Amino acid sequence: MRGETNTFETGPGRLLAARPRSPSALRASFAACRAITSAANSSFPFAFRLLGPAKRDAMYALYAYMRATDDLADEPADTAQKSGACCKMAGAVARKKLAAWRESLRAALAGDFTHPIHPALVQTVRRFNIPPQYLFDAIDGMETDTEPVRMGTFADLYPYCYRVASAVGLACVRIWGNQPGVSACETEPSAEAAGIAFQLTNILRDLAEDYARDRVYLPADELARFGCPPERWRDPAVGENFRALMRFQIARTREHYRRGAALLPLLSAEGRAIFHVMHGTYRGLLDEIERNDYDVFTRRVRVPKWRKLLVCGSGYFVKWGWL
Repeated sequence: MRGETNTFETGPGRLLAARPRSPSALRASFAACRAITSAANSSFPFAFRLLGPAKRDAMYALYAYMRATDDLADEPADTAQKSGACCKMAGAVARKKLAAWRESLRAALAGDFTHPIHPALVQTVRRFNIPPQYLFDAIDGMETDTEPVRMGTFADLYPYCYRVASAVGLACVRIWGNQPGVSACETEPSAEAAGIAFQLTNILRDLAEDYARDRVYLPADELARFGCPPERWRDPAVGENFRALMRFQIARTREHYRRGAALLPLLSAEGRAIFHVMHGTYRGLLDEIERNDYDVFTRRVRVPKWRKLLVCGSGYFVKWGWL
């Protein structure tokens, strides 16, 4: 994209010269963010409708940035699996792309746009006073996924969860807004805890998929304590050990949900509504894991559509002050 044109590719890692300065170019950038968000086929953009137009567009910009970053970390690994290429080489390619993406973000924040989403992203950062460090933290976290992952302890896992989830949540809260008189410092602890809870839920849901990619996020000391090395997770002989491990993980995750719930009364009406939907949806995933007797291997754990609709619909009641 050059000047005011909007003919560009939106695939991950496409860095095209772009220096839009006009309102039409900014509109094109937000349109690109909406297109990337729509193509991701996620249920969360539905919740963005709980926000007013300006905040909704800001969420599209933030989501598009996170989607592009995540794709840079994951795409080479996917390609390597399909082609049999060396995973080590694929990881090196991903790290190189993420390094370029990091530098392009740094340049964009200084006014030099090299990707279609940059104008909208920078506008969002400036309008809602989002600390840019949150965006760089996300890149740092996803860089972890470009090579085999092993976590020794929960103290090792926590920073990863913070970077890929809490940092994003902290940026979201800046967009959603707080109750009058509530400062950003007051919302940060609970927003961080909610992000940790969301990412721990993702980790438990995706155990099988991540292990296939040589990623084991559950702490090694806890796997040893419960007698559940990854290569035996599906072994019926350690089935009860695995269930005990999962009960332990879920209890810790629920504690972070409890801490994160303290964010709800601190947010604006719109913020409470969208956080209610996200908090409820992720908690629903945890409920489904328990309901399935911790079987995260034979089928992907999902929240039933009727329950998603119920949670999303209740967001409007929260927004209007009826819940």
